[in-house]
Amino acid sequence: MDTFENRNAYITGGSSGIGLSTARLLAGAGANILILARNRHRIDQAVREIEGARKSEGQRVAGMQLDVSQHEEVDRVMAQAVDRFGAPDLLINSAGKAVPRPFEEISYEQFDDIMKTNFYGTWNMIHALLPHMKERGGHIANVSSMAGFLGVFGYADYSASKFAMIGLSETLRSELKQYNIRISVLCPPDTNTPGFELENRTKPPETRAIGGTAKLLEPEVVARAFIEGIRRNRFMILVNAEGRFIYLVKRCAPWLLDWVVDRAVKKAQKQ
Repeated sequence: MDTFENRNAYITGGSSGIGLSTARLLAGAGANILILARNRHRIDQAVREIEGARKSEGQRVAGMQLDVSQHEEVDRVMAQAVDRFGAPDLLINSAGKAVPRPFEEISYEQFDDIMKTNFYGTWNMIHALLPHMKERGGHIANVSSMAGFLGVFGYADYSASKFAMIGLSETLRSELKQYNIRISVLCPPDTNTPGFELENRTKPPETRAIGGTAKLLEPEVVARAFIEGIRRNRFMILVNAEGRFIYLVKRCAPWLLDWVVDRAVKKAQKQ
C-alpha cells in the first residue's frame, strides 16, 4: 500500500491515543476514515479532529460505537459499516487496555476482560471483515506491544494477549497472501496515551523499575512510524532504535535481556 489516497481505513480504538493519531495522519494522506470505539462523546470529538486533518473536503470521516470484545455486535456493526462506508482497504486493530498487577492479584474477570478486548477484539474484527477484504485485497495492521515479544513483570494478562496477537498475525501473513492481503504488527514501547495514565495507577514498582529511564513516546511519533511501516509493507514494525535493539537481543541473546530485567526487579524488591 504505497498510497492511502481514496483508500478506506477502519480503525478500532480510533477515538484516542495511537488510533486517533494514526487516523489523523491517514486523513492527511487522503484516506477515508471510519473510527470505531465505545464512547460516543469521544467518537464525536475525534471525528471533528480527523475532519480538520483531511487532505480534501471530499474525504469521508465517520465514527461508529462498537465494543470489539462482543463478536455478535462486531458482526452486526461491521455489516452496517461495509454497507454504508464500503469495505476497508486498511484495517487497523488498535483497541486495547492494560491493568498491570502481579499475577496473583489478577482476577479471572480482569484476565477475561483483557483477553476479550485485546485479542478477541482483533480476532472478531478480522473475522467479520475478511470476506469483504478478500474480494479486493488490502492490509491488516494489528497493534501489539513490546510486551508482545517480551514478558514483563506485572503484565501477565496483557502480555498473553499481545503475544497471541503476534502469533495470529504471523499465521495470517502466510494464509492471506493468496488474497493479496498483507499483514503488519506494531510493537510500540510505552506511549503517552490516556491508557498509559490509567496503567500507572496500578503498576507495581518492579514494572516501573524495568521501564527505567526509557523515554515515553508521543502517540504522533508512534503513528508516523506505524504508517511508514504499513506503506513499506513491513511485518514487524518497531518504532525506534531502542525497540529494535531489544527485539534483536531477545531473539539472539535472550539470556542477556533476562539478566538485565532480573537485576531491575531484584533492585526494586529490595527497596
